[in-house]
Amino acid sequence: MKLLLSSVAIISLIGVQALAQTHDHTSTAAPAVATALPAPSATTTPIKTVDGSTIGTLSLMAAPTGVLLQVDINQGLTPGWHGMHFHQTGDCSDPKFMTSGGHMNHAESKKQHGLLNPEGPDFGDLINLYVAADGSGHAQGFTARVRLDAGSSAPEQVLRDADGTALVIHANADDHLSQPIGGAGGRVACAVIK
Repeated sequence: MKLLLSSVAIISLIGVQALAQTHDHTSTAAPAVATALPAPSATTTPIKTVDGSTIGTLSLMAAPTGVLLQVDINQGLTPGWHGMHFHQTGDCSDPKFMTSGGHMNHAESKKQHGLLNPEGPDFGDLINLYVAADGSGHAQGFTARVRLDAGSSAPEQVLRDADGTALVIHANADDHLSQPIGGAGGRVACAVIK
């Protein structure tokens, strides 16, 4: 049996060598050129707390049917879950971030809040962010309800419109169902999207 396996292994090696020797490495045919895809539209913006400290970044990348977002927090938020929403105006200038307005297009769309709500969700509804004991937090998610830039989308769905939008991070978790903001509490961090 050992002799049979050794013979098979030797024949396999001889076959590979023979193939290697008969393959013409001097071919002058040009290699296939990969077609480059256009770079997706993207933006990165700082996330700030009410005292103006930068605590992390928000990165947004346009996708064919929506927006991929990534939130990276270095410090400054309490450990646990925090609700995140897109708000209608790209303004984080006041201490409570109220100049960012309500949820993106909430008044016009008349959809109720909540990813789990059968009457929702509104354009601003997003996943929760988890912050660890050391103050760092990371989240990556996708939403098909908005677009990064104008195009074939309805104007109320565009993040980088004339007055921009804001990502607002709340003090508590969003339960994705109760009104008006899922019990997420006060606004503790904000990022301007323009």
